[in-house]
Amino acid sequence: MKIKIAVFGRKELISRLNHYVEDQDDIEIVPFIYTKTKDTIELMETAFMCDIYLFAGALPYLYAKEKINKKRLPAVQVAFDEYMILTSFYRLKNYHNQALDRISIDVLDRAHVDKVVNELDMQEHTIYTYSYGDDKVLDIDLIVAYHQNLWSDGKIDYCLTSIEEVEQRLKEKGIPTSCMQIPQINVERAIEQAKSIAKLNHSKSAQIVSGFVRIKNFDSLISHKGELTSQELLLKLHQILLKFGHKTYSSVLTNGDNQFVLFGTHGILNHITNHYRDFPLLQEIERSLTISVDIGFGLGLTAKQAEDNAKLALEACNRTESSNCYIVNERQETIGPLGVEKHFDTSQLYHALIHKANLNNELSYNFIDFIKLRNNEPFSANDIAKYYRVTKRSAERTVYKLLSGDVIKVVGEEKPYQKGRPRKLFQISV
Repeated sequence: MKIKIAVFGRKELISRLNHYVEDQDDIEIVPFIYTKTKDTIELMETAFMCDIYLFAGALPYLYAKEKINKKRLPAVQVAFDEYMILTSFYRLKNYHNQALDRISIDVLDRAHVDKVVNELDMQEHTIYTYSYGDDKVLDIDLIVAYHQNLWSDGKIDYCLTSIEEVEQRLKEKGIPTSCMQIPQINVERAIEQAKSIAKLNHSKSAQIVSGFVRIKNFDSLISHKGELTSQELLLKLHQILLKFGHKTYSSVLTNGDNQFVLFGTHGILNHITNHYRDFPLLQEIERSLTISVDIGFGLGLTAKQAEDNAKLALEACNRTESSNCYIVNERQETIGPLGVEKHFDTSQLYHALIHKANLNNELSYNFIDFIKLRNNEPFSANDIAKYYRVTKRSAERTVYKLLSGDVIKVVGEEKPYQKGRPRKLFQISV
């Protein structure tokens, strides 16, 4: 398993990260380089194919924090700790010939500065600290003004900042300033932490699939064909489901009362998503038994959630008298009916792929086949990667072209891992 780490930071720091992981075959760094820290939020929207986010700076993490918490995204921040303060003081004294007195410093948490000051017995030194982690709203102007006012009042001789943009603006004002450098050990620890979290998420892999199958209007069937014939049909249905369970690595149970229960994970999920249009199980039951059935599949991150969603999917089958199969995902969105072809204008889609998304003929035809196969149901970039048998990065580039050309649109999310980041779902918009 190769872990894809989305790294948000300046070019120089991302180069250091790449250098550290170049000999590690289980990691791939996906760089998201910004010139303005606020761009982090926008860049995050294009990182949906990655396993975890790594923020190589305090400021980008603060800008992204609300989105991280809201969507429960797996994220790691390079530590801005006492070791970083200590090495910054060393550089200030030895490289910039600046005494550790009459200086101002901005940090995420002033506690780190206080600990270093106490450790070095520097209580008599004049050090002004701005802790922007305490601010309700992050404002670069306030940080710049803090340093500038101290300089104008003659209270400081030098500024030490943790933010590149603050360094640039203070230097433009003629104020002696340098930006802290992140120690290599902090970078290495952040990568190892990101790797550990991503592996843990994958180990909990786990989207569970539950399914219920029943003969439609079973009581009426008993009245018309008798108890014996009805029980024979149940037995034959059970045999068909056992064969399906063997094929999809899922368990088949019976709870009596004309209802069978299926449980599985990725095996049954892959089968379902590969047969939206021509659901073979439904076809085989109808062909072999000449009866109508209801099939409801539920997806969930726990067995209980999957079971509850399967019950909702089964209820959706009551809308018609014919055989039906529906899926309810972990967000309780109903997909289906499966096995019923959803038509779309292939000529119009082909024209959009060629002229709007700038795909070549082969890719365009393949994408149309992909949409047909999935019966025009929502798909993720991961689905494209599997269908085309390409890398996730290649699939991500294709998705970007399709989005840029307004050929597809975002219609939702799926969460295949309990602790992982949701994947965006797309659907054609032409």
